[in-house]
Amino acid sequence: MTEKASHTPYPQQVSSPETWVRDHGDYLFRYAMMRLRDRDTAENMVQETFLAALKGRASFNGRSSERTWMVGILKHKIIDHYRKDFRERPVTDLQDFFGEEERTIDSFYDALENPRKYPKDWMPDQQATLVSKEFWTTLHGCLQKLPGPTAGAFAMREVDDMDTAAICKELGITPTNLWVMLHRARLQLRECLERNWFEKK
Repeated sequence: MTEKASHTPYPQQVSSPETWVRDHGDYLFRYAMMRLRDRDTAENMVQETFLAALKGRASFNGRSSERTWMVGILKHKIIDHYRKDFRERPVTDLQDFFGEEERTIDSFYDALENPRKYPKDWMPDQQATLVSKEFWTTLHGCLQKLPGPTAGAFAMREVDDMDTAAICKELGITPTNLWVMLHRARLQLRECLERNWFEKK
């Protein structure tokens, strides 16, 4: 009786670096743009990812796909960027930033925390809105208008699905600061979408 062949997959091998830009460049760039909103910064992050991957080829264990491995590197690069951007701001800038956060919230709520206005009715066919390329273009434009710290925190929470403790640890902020930032991001996105999408439909 012949011995049955093992079906245990062998670890994947990292491909030639010459193929990385062709095979992964566009995907990594889109991933970075969704979180950073700035083309030059996104391109730099992707280049740094390829450089780190080149230096760390020996650490690739092959148990995940090559792309997943590179996305993991890129994700850490982006988080480092968020952390650096936030921590390099002078204390006075941060005080002004959180003061502006409070003023933005005050513009939507009265002293009793009742909404000053309610969201406008969105398109009746919500499914059509979600698949509309024009809608996603508008949403991306609204995301680009968020201030740097707010955009970073929002992307970590809503795009990368990080929990509160992890975000606060990475950015060196309190849960209260994070709540204010996320709340303002949602209010600004709501206002931007109402003005640039729903009022035009």
